[in-house]
Amino acid sequence: MGGRRARTEREWSVLVSASEVLLERVPRLTDQLIEELLAHSPQFDLAVPRDEHWQQINEAMRYGVEALAATRSAPRRDLQYAERLGRRRAEQGLPLDLVLYAYRHAGYLIWDQLLEIVSEKDPDALQVLVHLASHMWEGVDRQASTVADAYRGTEQEMRRRSDERVQALLDALLEGRTTPGLAASAAAGLDLPEQGRYAVVVVRVERAAGREPFHRVAASDGLRFFWRMRTDYEIAVVALGAEAGLTELASVLHRWCPGPGGISPVVPGLADLGLARRLAETALRTCGPDADRIVRLDERLPTAMVVSQPELAARLIADVFGPLLDLDPTDRALLLETLDAWLECGGSAGRAATRLYCHRNTVFNRLRRLEQLTSRSLGRPRDLIEMTLALDAFRLTPG
Repeated sequence: MGGRRARTEREWSVLVSASEVLLERVPRLTDQLIEELLAHSPQFDLAVPRDEHWQQINEAMRYGVEALAATRSAPRRDLQYAERLGRRRAEQGLPLDLVLYAYRHAGYLIWDQLLEIVSEKDPDALQVLVHLASHMWEGVDRQASTVADAYRGTEQEMRRRSDERVQALLDALLEGRTTPGLAASAAAGLDLPEQGRYAVVVVRVERAAGREPFHRVAASDGLRFFWRMRTDYEIAVVALGAEAGLTELASVLHRWCPGPGGISPVVPGLADLGLARRLAETALRTCGPDADRIVRLDERLPTAMVVSQPELAARLIADVFGPLLDLDPTDRALLLETLDAWLECGGSAGRAATRLYCHRNTVFNRLRRLEQLTSRSLGRPRDLIEMTLALDAFRLTPG
């Protein structure tokens, strides 16, 4: 139990003599310590089997007593055992403050016994023993520090393994696996209800050097986010709670996360996360290449139907916009831009003209030309639907 000052021959003699007697008393001290630990907290018995506890305390005390009279070059078996015991207690889940309490309480028992033994055998040596008190308590502190370091290291490793397991469960749910008990295990690991209101968010992320790092909001406005990283996008499982809805979720995302991204509808439980992820990805596909918003699928359903059926989308483009495809690209882009602006402005030529920096009559002329080329009328509901869906398909379909 190395100190700052070398021990004298007299001190060595006192320690060796007392330690020999003390080693014989270790089993009795073990019984006493276990009794006093249980009186302090019943958690000792709940976390550690009694037989195992007795054996470990007995060994730890024995190594500690042997270290009292050991030479400086002797192996520190007390510290080696403290490291093993710290790992074991972390695995058993006994709180660290109780582990340290046990070590220090054992130190008090051993010190009291040393005083008693020396008083009986050689009362004149009590003064010598008092001078060695700092050596002993320095050793107890080193043992406590060793057990604490081992405990924290093991706890951290266990937490990492647990986090990895929970994340793997979450990934499996997002992939749509239906293994029995999967949702229940994920619920327990994430401290979430298995049945509850959830949504999934998919956000496209460019990870090029120099770009702002993606901000993973963990919780906001009663919402809890659980993020998973993919190559080109981030996925979040969002626990909505009893009151929050998609409007609140979209508001939070718009404050913290750059788009584009997609938000699924609300699903009723963790087992439905695979469906929610697919729907969120569909919502994301309704965003154009230059989009910077995170959109809700329930507000993009017609467009989502178009992007979900690429073959039908191609036929729709060819059927509705066929003659447009033969125009000069600049001319075609001008007509489609006008149609888009007119639709965004609720069919108001005046507002569309303001957005396009032209006269309202120019908007009317372009729209009439578009009607002539497509053989459709923007005044007929079915034709308007076809034109709107064809425009979405043209903008969002690759190629």
